[in-house]
Amino acid sequence: IMRLDWWDMAKFIFIRHGEADYSHCRARGFIGHGYDLAQLTEKGINQIKQTSEDIRLVDADIIIASPYTRALQSASIIASKLGRDINIEVDVHEWLPDKSFMFKTFEEADAFNRDFIACDGIYPEGEIKLWEDIVSIDKRVKRVLDKYKHLKKVIVVCHGMVMTVATGRSFVNRDEENIINGQILEFDYE
Repeated sequence: IMRLDWWDMAKFIFIRHGEADYSHCRARGFIGHGYDLAQLTEKGINQIKQTSEDIRLVDADIIIASPYTRALQSASIIASKLGRDINIEVDVHEWLPDKSFMFKTFEEADAFNRDFIACDGIYPEGEIKLWEDIVSIDKRVKRVLDKYKHLKKVIVVCHGMVMTVATGRSFVNRDEENIINGQILEFDYE
C-alpha cells in the first residue's frame, strides 16, 4: 500500500456500478431498501468488465464499495481483475429517496428525485423532506474519504448521486451531466 507524503493529495477513483436488473425485486414485491438487492444485468457485467481494463485503475491501493448488491458485484469484478481487496463502506450507499425506506415504486422514488433536484438537494427553509439532503450525503461520504486519504489511490465503487455530490458536480442540467453506469470520475482529495 502506497502512503502519501504530507504534500500529496489522495486520488479517489469513483466508479458507478453497472446496469442493474430490478425485475427480481419487483417480482418479489420488495419495497424501499429491497430494491438495493438488485444484481447486475449481463450488460452491467460487461460495462464493469470494460471499466476494469481502464489504465487509471492500475496501482490502486484498495477498493471500497457501497454495500448495495449492484455496487458489490461491480467491485468484485474490478477486484478480480486488479487483485485488490474490497472494503465495504456503508456510508457510500446510494442517496436515500425516502429515509423511511418505504417507497413502493420507482415512480414514487422518481418523484422524490425530481423534488430533490428542484430544491437543489437542500430542504427549503422550515421544511423537512422524506429524501436525504445533499449536506447529509456530503458528510457521510467525506467521513469515508477521510479514513482513506492517507493512501495514494483508492477506487470507490458506488452510485451516481454519491459521485455527483462527492466530486462537486452540479445538479443543473443533470440530464446532460448524467453519470452513466461504469463511468469513472477522478477526484483529488486533500
